[in-house]
Amino acid sequence: MVTEPVPTPPTTGATDWIEAFARELDVEPPTPALVESLLAVAKVAAHASQRWAAPIACYLVGLSGTSCDGAAAAADAASRASQSSSRQSEDGPSS
Repeated sequence: MVTEPVPTPPTTGATDWIEAFARELDVEPPTPALVESLLAVAKVAAHASQRWAAPIACYLVGLSGTSCDGAAAAADAASRASQSSSRQSEDGPSS
């Protein structure tokens, strides 16, 4: 699967909000590298299914504790699996 470059995370506005949200949750805010990785996973999720899959995918990354590389690989694998199952369902039941 060819992946397109991920947009550079914003440096103001969203970053300020994320930092404030992290303080409210009593956790460290994500590093710029982590933000970039999460945006890459979100992009795969949104493009492979529906846009609302992106935040749920990021939630699952956090819940699982998976590394960014592991999450990106899992997102690509999920995309391939969902595309494969979509093609199979379009072909109808096998006899």
